[in-house]
Amino acid sequence: MKLSIVDISPVPPGATQADALAHTIALARHAERLGYERYWLAEHHGTASIASHAPEVLIPAVAAATRSIRVGSGAVLLNHYSPYKVAEQFRTLHALFPGRIDMGIGRAFAGRIPEVALQRHRAQRRPVDDYGEQLVELIAWVGQEMPPNHPFAEAPILPDVPGAPEMWLLGSSPSSPHVAAQLGLPYAFAGFISPDGALAALRTYREEFEPTAAEKVGVKAPRAILAMHVVCADTQAEAEHLAMTVRCMYARLSRGDLGSRLATPEEAIAELGGLRHATDEPWPRFVIGDPERVRTALERMARETHAEEIVIQDIILDPAARARSYELLARAFDLTPRAA
Repeated sequence: MKLSIVDISPVPPGATQADALAHTIALARHAERLGYERYWLAEHHGTASIASHAPEVLIPAVAAATRSIRVGSGAVLLNHYSPYKVAEQFRTLHALFPGRIDMGIGRAFAGRIPEVALQRHRAQRRPVDDYGEQLVELIAWVGQEMPPNHPFAEAPILPDVPGAPEMWLLGSSPSSPHVAAQLGLPYAFAGFISPDGALAALRTYREEFEPTAAEKVGVKAPRAILAMHVVCADTQAEAEHLAMTVRCMYARLSRGDLGSRLATPEEAIAELGGLRHATDEPWPRFVIGDPERVRTALERMARETHAEEIVIQDIILDPAARARSYELLARAFDLTPRAA
């Protein structure tokens, strides 16, 4: 089974956001050597604890620092942008790094202030929900398949560049698998947001999938990825200790705290009133453990959802511990290392 990574570029204690971005590039190189399939960069806004704000800028930095691993967005929040501009960005990336670029697309609320700051017309308190129309337009731009009689057909984007970036629709809501299936797109379900919804979402996607007429962007058969929070370490005790950072982050999010720096494991233990242990529930929010425990859980999840690939999201503050987690997972899943 293939493994991939989606990175939010967490900022370690005493480090800067620039340090976190440098760690991301180093970890992408490490992941490539270990045999991971793809390295996605997230889009988050309005927090100093996460440095991955602009995946379209990080992608070329990571792609230039690596040789063969696929690099992409996980995800660009299309509800904030012009489909034309997003298509320009990703067709340009595809021209620079042909056959290596993934265009992960999603939508999300960016936070009270960023949500307004990202809008072009700020007097409009509640933007129109035209996400479906945006996706259809984006597919046409990216695949250079705008209908000939459409006014936009007169403004092609890099028309002599063959092919297109690989497009994935990312989602966690009950509606997202319907959209991906109807548009004939590959689909990545964010199980780290809604683990209980994974089975139903990926089943819906497969049952409703319609092959697309968009030859350069769509696919002829369902392709599904499952993304999960994973913390892997040499021992169960160490993994549970490292996982306290992400547990604390979610506890704060539930209270509306979006801006605090990430807690160290020791700070998280104090804040949450003690160490939290991994559970044996079938669909936990966090998959935590030694390599054997994590492999068993992820293989079962992939089997039950028919996912062809698992994308790992980890929020581990120590870069060395993150690198070790990737090593242990690569070994557990028998990934084929790439030559440096």
